[in-house]
Amino acid sequence: MIIRFCLVWLILGSIWMGRPLQAQERPNIIVILVDDMGFSDVGCFGGEIPTPHIDELAQQGLRLTNFYNVARCCPSRASLLTGLYPHQAGMGWMASDRYKDIPAYQGYLNDKCVTIGEAMQQNGYFTIMTGKWHVGQKGDGGVTPWGRGFDRSFNTIAGNFYYRDARAQLYLNGRKVRNAELPKDWYTTDLWTSYGLQFIDEAKNVGKPFLLYLAHNAPHYPLQAPEEDIAKFRGKFMKGWEALREERYKRQVEMGIIDKSWALPDINPLIPKWESLSPEEKIRQDDLMAVYAAVVSRIDKSIGDLINGLKARGIYDNTIIMFMSDNGGNAEGGINGRYIGEQPGAVNSHLSVSQGWAELNNTPFWLYKHHTSEGGIATPFILSWPKGISDQLYGKILPFQGHVIDIMPTCIDIANGRYPTQYKGNDILPMEGMSFLPLMLGKSMDRSTPLYWEHEGNRAMLNGEWKIVSNVKEPWQLYNLRTDRTETKNVAQENPEIVSSMVAKYNIWAEKVGVIPYNFPPKPWQTMQRGTVVPSGD
Repeated sequence: MIIRFCLVWLILGSIWMGRPLQAQERPNIIVILVDDMGFSDVGCFGGEIPTPHIDELAQQGLRLTNFYNVARCCPSRASLLTGLYPHQAGMGWMASDRYKDIPAYQGYLNDKCVTIGEAMQQNGYFTIMTGKWHVGQKGDGGVTPWGRGFDRSFNTIAGNFYYRDARAQLYLNGRKVRNAELPKDWYTTDLWTSYGLQFIDEAKNVGKPFLLYLAHNAPHYPLQAPEEDIAKFRGKFMKGWEALREERYKRQVEMGIIDKSWALPDINPLIPKWESLSPEEKIRQDDLMAVYAAVVSRIDKSIGDLINGLKARGIYDNTIIMFMSDNGGNAEGGINGRYIGEQPGAVNSHLSVSQGWAELNNTPFWLYKHHTSEGGIATPFILSWPKGISDQLYGKILPFQGHVIDIMPTCIDIANGRYPTQYKGNDILPMEGMSFLPLMLGKSMDRSTPLYWEHEGNRAMLNGEWKIVSNVKEPWQLYNLRTDRTETKNVAQENPEIVSSMVAKYNIWAEKVGVIPYNFPPKPWQTMQRGTVVPSGD
């Protein structure tokens, strides 16, 4: 029976890749998730911040321009880890006990899901997690990387620091690590990669393919970076958010990231005109964005270190690397941004970009992190696999509608593995996503099922070219994303039957996953100035 199974597996593998495939040749997988980075911040998606190593992945692989996250860090991580909508995994809101008695919002991963670590571990992969966990951390063996299927882990519970910090809580394979055990001047962006490579060596030693989930806390605030990195960017943003946004938009059109017929939305009217700022305020705002750029640049450096480490080990060509962000650019700093500390970007400073820069981060889209307009949920997505990706896809830009719920089924498909219906005595919900492995192998693919969102009362549904969206109690809006991806023409009044049908389907989904009404007032950056915002409580 075992021999028969192995023969079948080898035959299928040969068909799958077009050549004989041995078990030990199954590709390694690295999933890189960055935190609070906008759609256009990397160079290969139109940004002015130099990201040569990320761009190299795109040039040797492919870019998906219609890929989505779940609008905020914790829910996106939950969906990526489980292949479910965040509510189904217990993470409809954040890693918090505010709604601990409501299953869909309990604040930590439940036992109705398996993580990508657990699933890939069962399919013969050596599983690794480094970086920001942020889906709850309950007990030594419970909701933790080491308790949810990762053979090796080096993680922080939530993040929010970059340098050696007395508040830092770091765990190495479940053991709390003291600062004295780590490099003297450690910086998290570098640390996650260096430990990831150490764990990869362990996978090589035991002869297993590996899955590495590399979850950065960058470029989430408080923005901090080495002074020599920040100095490279000072003065580079003095043109202001309006001009730089226009420049990004033009590059995106020229590169083929967006269609030239999609209008650039007017900048949010809450944001002051750059020319209205005092000279001192312009310098201050330039400083904020210079630190942000340095943090993004440092991510790129760490990815370069990862690529070089894989090449030195002779495993780069057969390693799949996926790169994405957990939500859109962050406007939580408000109109002015945060600027605390004598030396911006140093270990004791606390910086976050202002709403004007968040507008730039998300070019060409409307709104930001938290929201279900495209600015909140669209992520750049890059996929590289030198040995396996179809030759005709090298450097290509594809419009496939993907979602973080697709990562789990794609990895299971890559492993030629199984997804469990039961795990540790618990019934497991079926995956909601779809594998895009066929796309990687050069086959045409379209999404066959709708996508749904809800976070803090921000709601959306995407079905083919049509999208309905409602942010913080707005009336439902309707956009045709084929002709208007930037959501500038609300066509709800002209198409009431489409809106009615989609809202009915959304309500069925919301009941299925356990969405509850959102009864909190909008936050300052959630005053959209588009459509009518229904007063809180109505």
